[in-house]
Amino acid sequence: MTATADAEAAANELTPLADYLGSVLRRLRALPPLDLDLTQAHGNVLAEDVVAPHAFPAFDQAAVDGYAARWEDISGGGRGPSYVPAPSGTPGGRTIRLNVVGDLGAASWRPVRLTPGSCFSVAAGAPLPVAADVVVPVEWTDQGMAAVEIFRTPKRGYGVRRAGEELPAGTLLARAGTYVSPALVAVFAATGIGHVVVRPSPRVVIVATGDELVDVGRGSQPGQVVDANSHALTAAAAEVGALAYRVGICDDDPEGLRGLLEDQTLRADLIITTGGTGTGPGDMVRRILSRREGGRAGPVTFTDVALYPGTALGFGTVGAEEVPVVCLPGDPGAALIGFEVLARPAIQLLAGAEPVFRPSVRAHLLETVSSPAGLREFRPAHVAERRGGGYTVQPLRGGPFTLSGLAEANGLLVLGERVTTAAAGSTVDVLLLDRRR
Repeated sequence: MTATADAEAAANELTPLADYLGSVLRRLRALPPLDLDLTQAHGNVLAEDVVAPHAFPAFDQAAVDGYAARWEDISGGGRGPSYVPAPSGTPGGRTIRLNVVGDLGAASWRPVRLTPGSCFSVAAGAPLPVAADVVVPVEWTDQGMAAVEIFRTPKRGYGVRRAGEELPAGTLLARAGTYVSPALVAVFAATGIGHVVVRPSPRVVIVATGDELVDVGRGSQPGQVVDANSHALTAAAAEVGALAYRVGICDDDPEGLRGLLEDQTLRADLIITTGGTGTGPGDMVRRILSRREGGRAGPVTFTDVALYPGTALGFGTVGAEEVPVVCLPGDPGAALIGFEVLARPAIQLLAGAEPVFRPSVRAHLLETVSSPAGLREFRPAHVAERRGGGYTVQPLRGGPFTLSGLAEANGLLVLGERVTTAAAGSTVDVLLLDRRR
């Protein structure tokens, strides 16, 4: 049997990634909803549809600073206005003069009515006088105080915002599953909403495991590896919108790991561990959490998935509250890819967000790449929009294990299990990464 055939046979024993993700995500449920004050709701996902209780704008109002008038008066159709010679250079050769009978600001509340030949000086946002159907901008006038001369005639309705023009009462403002953005907060507030029902941001605890780990601030050396994973995964969880807590490094001590996980269930909606998922002599997480006790299977099931990099992933629950736990590999590149394909969708699902997966595009490959047989590979890449439409994707140096490639990437090139070579010019799938800068 050739080396290629051996690799394909081994890959056939692995669980397809799609099947594995489906089995894991079906076990998760969105967190129970909370009624939050509007100022606290930003960043959460709505648990219920939201309908406008009041119209926006709430009343007829001026959209610009100027003079609220009757259009028939300024268009020449009424009997009230007086015509006077226009300043030199004014189109039409004449202006219209109206009496200014008052001033209205945004805080004005008493109802007033226009009579023929009159107008009100108004500020943007001020309530319109009854019968007003146009606001003449200040710059189209001589800005008079007792009387005003109008040099240009706007169209009927110019500078006017009618009640409910943008959002009538009863309008569906947002559906359940919608992310509460700053603009959506403004829409809710403007229509009279002070509280919304949302899914809370998941509380995610990150634990790095391994006797070899040391904290940041020093370089790695034989027998010691700097813990990059827990810091990176905490940042990744926070980027998704989770409340992320890094608890640091846990040695490969069975009782210590069990005790730590049990303690963290009190403040976690999801626990992420990194390291020890393989079958080597130092892979204690897999041994400890999958161990059968009293004839029952361990709390976490470890599965060899057709994923590159990092085939070994774990999922289960811990503690009396059965808090979900995701176990990722110890290699930093594999841990970050594992987070993207497994932990991130889990966080999105707990948060009630839709969709749970990152958006993807089809892109033209700029460079020929090879991929392991039988594995779905996620490779750091740079994706760019093409002039005239479509996308191109450039694989980054070093392949999927390199941290420098992941740091530069704005996308992940996805090569399916049956792809061993993807030629330059072919079309491939690319997951788009959200790099907030």
